[in-house]
Amino acid sequence: MKIVVVGTGYVGLVTGTCFAEVGIDVTCVDIDVNKIENLKKGILPIYEPGLEEMVERNVAKGRLHFSTNLAESIPGAECAFIAVGTPPGEDGSADLKYVLGVASDIGRHMADYLVVVTKSTVPVTTGDKVNAAVAAALQTRGANIPYDVASNPEFLKEGAAIEDFLKPDRIVIGVSSPKAEEILRKLYKPFMVNGHPIFCMDIRSAEMTKYAANSMLATKISFMNDIANLCEIVGADVNMVRKGIGSDTRIGTKFIYPGIGYGGSCFPKDVKALIKTAENYGYNMQVLHAVEDVNEAQKSVLYNKVMKHFGGNISGKKFAMWGLSFKPKTDDMREAPSLVIINQLLAQGASVVAYDPVAMEECKKHHLGDKIGYIEDQYDVLIGTDALLIATEWPEFRTPDWQVIGRNLGSKTIFDGRNIYEMNEMKDNGYNYYCIGVAE
Repeated sequence: MKIVVVGTGYVGLVTGTCFAEVGIDVTCVDIDVNKIENLKKGILPIYEPGLEEMVERNVAKGRLHFSTNLAESIPGAECAFIAVGTPPGEDGSADLKYVLGVASDIGRHMADYLVVVTKSTVPVTTGDKVNAAVAAALQTRGANIPYDVASNPEFLKEGAAIEDFLKPDRIVIGVSSPKAEEILRKLYKPFMVNGHPIFCMDIRSAEMTKYAANSMLATKISFMNDIANLCEIVGADVNMVRKGIGSDTRIGTKFIYPGIGYGGSCFPKDVKALIKTAENYGYNMQVLHAVEDVNEAQKSVLYNKVMKHFGGNISGKKFAMWGLSFKPKTDDMREAPSLVIINQLLAQGASVVAYDPVAMEECKKHHLGDKIGYIEDQYDVLIGTDALLIATEWPEFRTPDWQVIGRNLGSKTIFDGRNIYEMNEMKDNGYNYYCIGVAE
């Protein structure tokens, strides 16, 4: 079986590589010549654990190819996946120009029946627009080639994307014909051998499923952060509360950890897009508006604690930060809470030095530049600083060498935005310790 994946960003590259891993012939296409040439050399545009080795293995076996030429790549393919970006517009809506541009290109170059699959996260009714774009391109050619449009949303967690793809909780496909369903079921058959369910539905329901899933997870995060803030006010411990409610199977233990807000490429964008979709139909998503408001406010919680500790004046202070990426096991800095905190500290005349296992180069190139210092060692970054802020819960931060920290950190003051340490233990060891959802 042969497929084409258009777009070699996070979703496209993981999708294409994982399909190749189970023996499918995959060509990943992108208009970025530099990116494609680098991929041919084994240089990836993203960091994802295990992906580089998997790309190299499947390229060597001749199952994974990279190209800038869609016209040459599409002949013989049974499916063409659209996996390009849908950046948010100023009003929060998803920008579909790249998706529809690829749909038109597919219509210009296809020669035989093809299932055109939207893998990008797109608003409801995008399938109709993709269908119209393909049809218009075929009409311009005067070609009468049969095709089907389908939706196949991704549910990949950054840092665990390969595991999520190879062993999915579920596979969702939206189709409008039995033939398209048959082809997609055949494509996904290798991933269903362990009983992973495949849900086949109409295209609009599949599109909505993606947004509903991410919005529900974002809601759980904001709800727990709201509870954490109330816990601090009333003198409760959110860590105890979390355990108490997480044991209820109707609630569960996932996504109820308090912190400094969600970020990344999915939750912020998808919540905004779903709100905008509702507005377009004259409906107000009241809960999701609150989810957004809580999340934005939560990104300032750690900064507020810093200001309170230092009496409202941090001019001339120097802060160390552990973690820059929005979550562990990724270099993704999009909507990262660390960016908000750092900019707030800088605006008050403080300086910041940071350490992150993989995201420092990404931060320097595309976000903060030389506004902060970047130190290649998690302990050296503490030298000469007035306090440590923890913005990302990387595993290596969980059991650090406290003797080294005590020697390097100018004052034994830690602001933990991810609650990775125990309040009583930190205070017993002489630290000024501030976390989320526990009364100081």
